[in-house]
Amino acid sequence: MSINVLARNIGRFLILVLIQVFIFNNIHLTSYGVVPVVYILYIILLPFETPKWIVLLLAFFLGFSIDIFSDTLGLNAASSVLIAFIRPGLLNYLAPRTGYEIGSFPRIYYQGANWFLKYSISLVLIHQVSYYLLESFGFDNFWVLLYKVFIASLISMILIVISQYTIFRK
Repeated sequence: MSINVLARNIGRFLILVLIQVFIFNNIHLTSYGVVPVVYILYIILLPFETPKWIVLLLAFFLGFSIDIFSDTLGLNAASSVLIAFIRPGLLNYLAPRTGYEIGSFPRIYYQGANWFLKYSISLVLIHQVSYYLLESFGFDNFWVLLYKVFIASLISMILIVISQYTIFRK
């Protein structure tokens, strides 16, 4: 990983944590307190060549950073580590026959909208299901849980796709 890519990833980490904490954590979409999640974009956009153990470590620190400011007792850290654990398998499953080009990234610009939507929707849904399942600690209010997951995933995906066309164009 070059110094340029490393610097961009450190900057992206800090910016996404600050945006999540100061903007999106203050937006409650429903009476149930559903919050859009954009910080997982950091895990989604990590380069293909990033070693698995580094992805897991970064995901923990990312989720833990959000937990510290959100007072969520490890929910974000656990959900982030889960998607970081699933990410390599998902990338292998979605890989083209020739594999990923060296130096390309998991973005709409490099992989196309269809590929990116499959990839990011999968990770966002897994993150939201694990987060709200851990938060409720059961299936007592299954329909409320499903509603929270649906709303949070939908809004988060809209924000992630918008970011792909505005901020992370290349």
